[in-house]
Amino acid sequence: MLLAPIIGSFLGVIVTRHEAFMSAMTGRSACATCGSKLQAPDLVPLLSWAVLGGKCRHCKAPIGLFYPLIELGAIAVALWSASVFSGAALWFSCGLGWTLLALAAADMKYFLLPDILTLPLIAGGLLAIATLDANNLTYHVMLGHLIGVLAGYGFVRVLRFIYRLLRGREGMGLGDAKLFAAAGAWVSWQGLPSVLVIASLSALVAVLIWRGRPVEAAQRVPFGVFLAIGLWMTWLYGPLATG
Repeated sequence: MLLAPIIGSFLGVIVTRHEAFMSAMTGRSACATCGSKLQAPDLVPLLSWAVLGGKCRHCKAPIGLFYPLIELGAIAVALWSASVFSGAALWFSCGLGWTLLALAAADMKYFLLPDILTLPLIAGGLLAIATLDANNLTYHVMLGHLIGVLAGYGFVRVLRFIYRLLRGREGMGLGDAKLFAAAGAWVSWQGLPSVLVIASLSALVAVLIWRGRPVEAAQRVPFGVFLAIGLWMTWLYGPLATG
């Protein structure tokens, strides 16, 4: 719980500096409006934003809600994970949830799922299974997760190809393919249908909520957000039951 808001703040930096990842790791944070370097009192998660009234200390420009929201989201991920898992599984679950939170934020802001987040998530899923199921790990179990990676990536690539043939334009990004591949790593190929169903239903609900606004056929939708929801729910509670 103590680490969560700090992790959330760091995730916010990664999302906003995804095109220059090393600057997120080593560069100093600065106001996006005036460029003033932020000092330690300006970087305390949640508290600094509240004390400063959501404004830069130097130029008084609005900071916005992005950073406090992603910090609160990181806390929510930790609490939610702790309600289901304990021990090593809790840490792996938090790692998954925090990465999905960053991916969802990046997709909402930039319609982009950065490789710096999706590709490690694939390796992380395989590592989680190998670690958590170490006592009962078999060739068939690991093979199921490896097939999940290939099936998740291949499914989106085929879907992209069919959509382009029918509509003459791209329908889903390769970031979605890599995220769905990561889903296969975490929940195996058996969990992929549940991830897709939950993602699709979540997207439908979002469209219904937004139905007061005009929606065009070519309007972009951050589907990675809904894939993240589908993966998160399937990881926590298992695949959907059919009976």
